[in-house]
Order: sequence, then structure tokens, then C-alpha cells
Amino acid sequence: MDKDSNVALAVEWLLEADGLLITAGAGMGVDSGLPDFRGADGFWRAYPALRHHGFSFEDMANPTGFANTPTLTWGFYGHHLALYHETQPHAGYDILRKWSARMAHSAFVFTSNVDG
Repeated sequence: MDKDSNVALAVEWLLEADGLLITAGAGMGVDSGLPDFRGADGFWRAYPALRHHGFSFEDMANPTGFANTPTLTWGFYGHHLALYHETQPHAGYDILRKWSARMAHSAFVFTSNVDG
């Protein structure tokens, strides 16, 4: 099957579907301007203070961080949450929302992301 035929088939399936399962990773968030949460450099570009003080991402992103350095760890997660609240999702999110809005069973997102 050529590319045009594949696209036509996908469109047909979407038009006939009564629900949409969306499997997602970091791609859409990163494309919207969010740093990669798990990448060694992604989030540290947005929050360099902890790396500057010798903390790794793993030092902050686990329960031990809350026990050992609660103020820094809460700050890390608070800053992270603020980034997600301030970021404008790109148009792909609206496209998925519009597709699922016309389906009887709407959509379900299965993701490893923390960005909602």
C-alpha cells in the first residue's frame, strides 16, 4: 500500500470509530516546548539550579528526595508543575480533542507522561 492509500484508510477508520485510544509519550509535550522529563539534560535546561549544586535528576525524582531534601524536592516539582501550567499545547492536542468529541465513547489517553 502506498502512503496515500494508508492515509485514506486511516481517515476511514477514524470516521467510523466510536472511540479513540491515544498512546502517548513525551513527543507532544516536547513539541509544545516542554523539556523532556526523564532526559538527562531536558529538564535541567529549564531548572539548572539543582544540577549546579550537584544534584542529579534521579536525586530529585524519587521518594528519597522528599526524605533527604524535602524543600529542594518540593521546589523541583513545583517548578516542574509551573512549566506545565504555563505551556501552550500545540494544535495537535486540539485535533485529537475534536476527533474524539464526535465519537460516542470519546477518547482515552494511555501515557507515561506526567503532563496530563
